[in-house]
Amino acid sequence: MTDQRTPNRNPNLDPLTLPLNGSTLIEASAGTGKTFTIAILYVRLVLGHGQAEGTALANGLLPPNLLVVTFTDAATKELRDRIRTRLTQAAEVFSEHGPEPSAETALLYQLRDSSYPDPSSWPDCRKKLLLAAEWMDEAAVSTIHGWCNRMLSEHAFDSGSLFKLTLETDQSDLLEDVVRDYWRTFIYPLPEGLTDEVLSLWKTPDQLRQSIRNLLSVAPELEAPTGSVRETVDAVVNERIARSRELKAHPWGQWREEVTALLNELNKAKRLHGASKNAMVKVWDTLVVWAGSNELLPEGLDKAGFVNQTPEGLAGKLKGEESAPHHPAFEAIEDLLAFASNQPSARSDILRHASRWVAERLESEKQQRSEMGFDDLLTRLDEALHGARGEQLAATIRRQFPVALIDEFQDTDPVQYRIFNRIYRVSDNDPDTCLLMIGDPKQAIYGFRGADIYTYLEARQDVRERTWTLGRNFRSSKAMVEAVNRVFEHADQHSRDGAFLFGKGYETPLPFQGVDANGTKREWRIDNTPQPSLSFWTLDSHEEDKSGNPKALAKGAATMDVAESCASEIAHLLTLGQQGRAGFAAVGSPSDLEAVEPKHIAILVNNRNEAAAVRQSLGQRRIKSVYLSDRDSVLTSTEASEVLTWLRAFAEPRQLALTRAALATPTLGQSWQSLDRLLTDEIALEHEIQRFMGYHEQWQTQGVLPMLRTFLMDFDVPARLLQQADGERRLTDILHIAELLQQDSLQLDGEHALVHHYAQILRAADEEDEYRTLRLESDAGLVQVITVHKSKGLEYPLVFLPFGTAFRAENERQAYVRYHDESGRATTVFDPEPADLARADRERLGEDIRKLYVALTRARYATWVGVAAIENWPRSGLGYLLGGEHQEPSSLNARLQPLADGQPAIRLMPLPEAGDQAYSEQAPDALGPALESTREAQEDWWIASYSSIEYTRLAGTGVIFAGEVEDAESQNLLEESAQLPEESYAVPVAGHSLHQFPKGAGPGTFLHEILEWCTQQGLATVADNPEPLREYLTRRCTTRGWSDWIDTLEDWILALISTPLPLSRQDNTRAALKDLTAVRAELEFWFESCDVPTRTLDSLVRNNTLEGADRMLVDNRRFNGMLKGFIDLVFEHEGRYYVLDYKSNTLGEDNNAYTDQAMGQAILDKRYDLQYVLYLLALHRLLKARLPAYDYDEHMGGAVYLFLRGIHAPGAGAFTDKPPRALIEQLDALFDGTDSDGEEAA
Repeated sequence: MTDQRTPNRNPNLDPLTLPLNGSTLIEASAGTGKTFTIAILYVRLVLGHGQAEGTALANGLLPPNLLVVTFTDAATKELRDRIRTRLTQAAEVFSEHGPEPSAETALLYQLRDSSYPDPSSWPDCRKKLLLAAEWMDEAAVSTIHGWCNRMLSEHAFDSGSLFKLTLETDQSDLLEDVVRDYWRTFIYPLPEGLTDEVLSLWKTPDQLRQSIRNLLSVAPELEAPTGSVRETVDAVVNERIARSRELKAHPWGQWREEVTALLNELNKAKRLHGASKNAMVKVWDTLVVWAGSNELLPEGLDKAGFVNQTPEGLAGKLKGEESAPHHPAFEAIEDLLAFASNQPSARSDILRHASRWVAERLESEKQQRSEMGFDDLLTRLDEALHGARGEQLAATIRRQFPVALIDEFQDTDPVQYRIFNRIYRVSDNDPDTCLLMIGDPKQAIYGFRGADIYTYLEARQDVRERTWTLGRNFRSSKAMVEAVNRVFEHADQHSRDGAFLFGKGYETPLPFQGVDANGTKREWRIDNTPQPSLSFWTLDSHEEDKSGNPKALAKGAATMDVAESCASEIAHLLTLGQQGRAGFAAVGSPSDLEAVEPKHIAILVNNRNEAAAVRQSLGQRRIKSVYLSDRDSVLTSTEASEVLTWLRAFAEPRQLALTRAALATPTLGQSWQSLDRLLTDEIALEHEIQRFMGYHEQWQTQGVLPMLRTFLMDFDVPARLLQQADGERRLTDILHIAELLQQDSLQLDGEHALVHHYAQILRAADEEDEYRTLRLESDAGLVQVITVHKSKGLEYPLVFLPFGTAFRAENERQAYVRYHDESGRATTVFDPEPADLARADRERLGEDIRKLYVALTRARYATWVGVAAIENWPRSGLGYLLGGEHQEPSSLNARLQPLADGQPAIRLMPLPEAGDQAYSEQAPDALGPALESTREAQEDWWIASYSSIEYTRLAGTGVIFAGEVEDAESQNLLEESAQLPEESYAVPVAGHSLHQFPKGAGPGTFLHEILEWCTQQGLATVADNPEPLREYLTRRCTTRGWSDWIDTLEDWILALISTPLPLSRQDNTRAALKDLTAVRAELEFWFESCDVPTRTLDSLVRNNTLEGADRMLVDNRRFNGMLKGFIDLVFEHEGRYYVLDYKSNTLGEDNNAYTDQAMGQAILDKRYDLQYVLYLLALHRLLKARLPAYDYDEHMGGAVYLFLRGIHAPGAGAFTDKPPRALIEQLDALFDGTDSDGEEAA
């Protein structure tokens, strides 16, 4: 018997004739060329094709006015690239000598020849298309959130939005803080008994946060609890105690004698087994004790002795045909068990209360901080469009974007559709605009993210007959397409509610419309024989229940059996591929075979547990795989938790418990004997402590990334992990985490801050952003184990869906369910009744069916589906398609056989026996020796700075300031690190003078940061109110163990900003930093350097500064590119402009060491003369461009180099100089490339 093809209800779309006016819905089934179609429609809109003359869209549009919206950054990039390519191709088609037509450009030629037959019109078309291609960098191709953010910013007045709002992509920290506030406000004050009640529901604020996270978006819709949290919990506790007292009031002591006698009689009559009777009698002692106690419930209620003394339990336990005896005790025990399993709970009321309170507090906090999250972008634009100025805002956006294409429209939620419906008025079908909504409702599987298929159905109703279908599949082989068509067409015709639960026939808003197949150039073959495209592996139960029906398989055992068979079959196919017996043969030329390899195979799973089972089976057969999930954050890996354990030990190496915990982590592979020795052998323990103290010191001096790499090598982690099946994956995760920690450490203050931050993000790992997404461990071809959700939009040559009947039904114990009412509106129901659970589970089933459609349409050539008869398997998506629960119990084969009848592309077979054949991966060809360069590589154009200049000492030894300067902190670090030998990095000792303050790069940068902070706060403000300064110093010093220096540093800073500093050697001009009114800290500069010889630069500076004194020579190089740098402070005083640089150099042990001569010698030794000349050149160029009537002699004050440790010296540690005007002007010309040979300033 064969099923008739379901007729298409919607017309097939022709991308060259589709009307591009008004609102249109395009249903694009899997693999039907959706992105290709979007690009063709984009070309038409650029050309103004198909528009009546004189209409708004007739002249065509440029990319900035053509809105294309999708839902991920990756999809945005792909669309932008594909559209740019198609525009460029179209432009070539419209040239006089266009390329030969190909399959990819055939439609473009058809467009040209049918609509623009006159070649004289081609140049104009080509010009439009090339211009559009050039404009693609400015194209309005965006995610929905990115576009909403842009609209709120660009139309701040009409939207009522602040002009400056910070978009916070990760608000998990804020949510965590608010939930803790809730806990402190409402849970902490409860009396002990009531607190215990709450703690029985949520042990920590984090657990409560997880429970309410998905309720926050609907919090305003939730019914407010009638009482306070205390009243609610108190009422529940009292109700529970009252019910317990009612049950205790029964005459349990009297009943014990009566029931014991009754059970003895049943035992004598051989209707009740002796062991069962003894277990029943035994619980009566427990019942009697409980009845006289203060306990809420007796212990052991789950034991058979209790369960078998309910009316139903006793009837099932007795032998014979006679009915079970009656006794009020049996009903009372049944009531007791019912009470124990369904006790009154405050959970729902607290969830409602917490959700509403937290949502309101979150909104308040975000307003105070002038920030918003991703969801706020949508809701704020929606509120603005429906507010007082909403019509004006909608008209403005409509004029800005007369055309909008919304990709993946089936994933739209109600708020998103309200936004676009308000702007483009879908039901009005406005001809002056064009709204194209493109998606596939059969692939609407993101309900857990808020996507709502009912929103799609609402849009479908609004567009009425303006719905089109892409009806040809370009992804899969003809047999694969026919097999998928057969599965869903059979279900559409034989299931009560159609294939997708929305009804049958022409009235359903969601029919299954089969697609045609374009076919593929290759086909799946084994031993030169074409293979079925869709194989069902059946795992039936061979046991029967008391009614004679097949007994359900245990889910855990079935999962392992199917995983083993799946891995075994893959190993077999890969081995055949190595032998040249299995692969993808060219149609019509079977000898042209592309052998199957691991990279051709994907295994689709529902969750991490299924992935673990199948990856374990693959690993046992030496098949490498990678797991990619929809939440594949590296922070959810086991290794992420181990890294936290290591960091805690590195941060406090003297804490023995932390060190032992770190050493015991599985990744380090320490033996039990070595770990046990740490408990008894003090020498071994001290050795490990010293080693961890070394890691602590390396962390402080070099950073967390180098430290972690050293640690991994010391414990031989890479070599050991790479010997394991999943070792490459685990090592990649650890190194990825180390890189993320290094990035985060740049924004944090000290080791403990990083540990705390890392612990926080681990708690919110599922909410992390894209840069924490798992990386592939190598470029080698791996079998991909991927969730169905993650696989959407992807394609693979071969697909295995081993757990085809797995599902997760709604839990009757859950606090609430969500489903849509008759009007299609989502509703949240707390303490759901069976009817509510049934409605929610039906929506779960609908999404499972759509997930199955996604899974079955991923393969290009073949798919294998595991069908196991686990408990309630007919309630799965596949179970429903095969007849669901409304059919009589039957074998899997009997359910599946109608699909295979008359359809050779579908094969039914028992689950293959799992073999132990392993796959032997072929080793790659050995690489030859690496090529070695025979000449020095030197970039002709580069970015230079003062810190990149190399010097030669007078005695001939070289000193190098190496490294590219990225920011001011890096520059300071490079300069300070060149001042002292390695042994200068010492643990600070308490002192009363800055002369004893630690030396080196770290302390120097620390002092720079303090002064930068003071400048940001306002130097006068700090001097007038030092309290914030002390708080800042306390925080910064405490994290470094420098608490004894707080007083000294505070006194020093206040003195430094209050002491009048000499600004010139020519006069007595002085100024205190706190009195300056025009200052700029860390001024960054960039200017061009046109092939500047460094020797020429050096000669000019040496001969025209510091009386030509001897100093190190600059090595002979050339600056060609850009010169950049950061000036510590630029300020204006009495009409003159100065550069000031802080130097933490130590010139001696007291103030007497900071004489003009000593500071001048330090300037020469470190070549700071060259530095300040470059800084003054940068300032000279800035003033020349910005200051009217600028004159160097009149407006330039010079350079002030402030030796911080000499602030109390007679000259306040300030060295000043103003180079001659001629030098600065000649350097200006030298860097411009207009003066290349000058050695002397005139």
